[in-house]
Amino acid sequence: MSHFRFLLFYFLICFSLLGCNKSAKNNQENGLENIKSLILKMEKGGENLALQMDSVAHFYANLLTQKDSILKNPKPNPYQYSGAFSTNVPGEDSTLSSIIILNLTPDRQKAELEVTLTNVLDSVFASFIRKNPLAVQIYSNSANQVSRVYPAYDAKNIVDPDIDVTKFNFYYEADLEHNPGKGLVWIPDAYVDPAGKGWILSLLHPVYDGPKLFAVLGVDYTVSDIVENYLNSEEGEFVLVNEKGDIVAGKADAIEALSLPPLKNHVYRETVQSDNFRVSDFNLFNSKSREVRQMAQAFLLQKKERFDFKEEPDLKHAVCGQFASISWFLIQVFPTD
Repeated sequence: MSHFRFLLFYFLICFSLLGCNKSAKNNQENGLENIKSLILKMEKGGENLALQMDSVAHFYANLLTQKDSILKNPKPNPYQYSGAFSTNVPGEDSTLSSIIILNLTPDRQKAELEVTLTNVLDSVFASFIRKNPLAVQIYSNSANQVSRVYPAYDAKNIVDPDIDVTKFNFYYEADLEHNPGKGLVWIPDAYVDPAGKGWILSLLHPVYDGPKLFAVLGVDYTVSDIVENYLNSEEGEFVLVNEKGDIVAGKADAIEALSLPPLKNHVYRETVQSDNFRVSDFNLFNSKSREVRQMAQAFLLQKKERFDFKEEPDLKHAVCGQFASISWFLIQVFPTD
């Protein structure tokens, strides 16, 4: 009888362990399915945006082929200038952009003609913003140091007119050296926006006039909007990181759980001097937790999909999925019960 009870107890333990293992496996699979589904949702949104950006770029390029006829009989220019900046102010006329003709332009007269040639972009930019509520601004920066940004913003009090716009990542990441395919390109790192929008991500598209790069189109999204629209729409704790381990976006609880500093609402109010990337504190490889650093290595370097925590008292495991169109990784962390 005791032997029978022992066998019964043994089989109950085995079935229990099998059930736990099956449950853990299901949890892991469900976590990965959720991650992959969310990545697909974000990539589809990016693809739709890319198609619309491509249309704007083609319109811009076609405009350049007609520049002689357009400038022969130009429409009245709605812009006047005070030094480098157009005099219209934000909210005064919603149909206008902010125009900056930077002091480094090699030919001021040619730059003003460029503004006249490209004024039709204002209506195209306005239409783009209406169709894409997550986009906070769309802009053109030209090789001739002309910047057009829609909607208009307080450029005079934010932008240094002596900068060289071609030295910034939102220009050079789309040039021929960095983008030989001449197509759409994401800036994979979050950076601080010169127009005061805080931490942003940018999608770029070069515009060529024959063999020469004429301008770079860009559209910006704020990190906070990406979190609100995509990550906060799903249950669970998520962080979005690039291939270097920098946090692109994430839920506050997930960032705190990974032993990183709490995110603050960074707003850039100083003179723009150089590229402004997220500080190194917001990097998984610089986490205070040794296990989080190990997790980063497993996901980003070894391309694993699951990591089990053994020492972190508040974390059970994490799963990770990789984007196909950009070097980003989406991580979901699972706190202990």
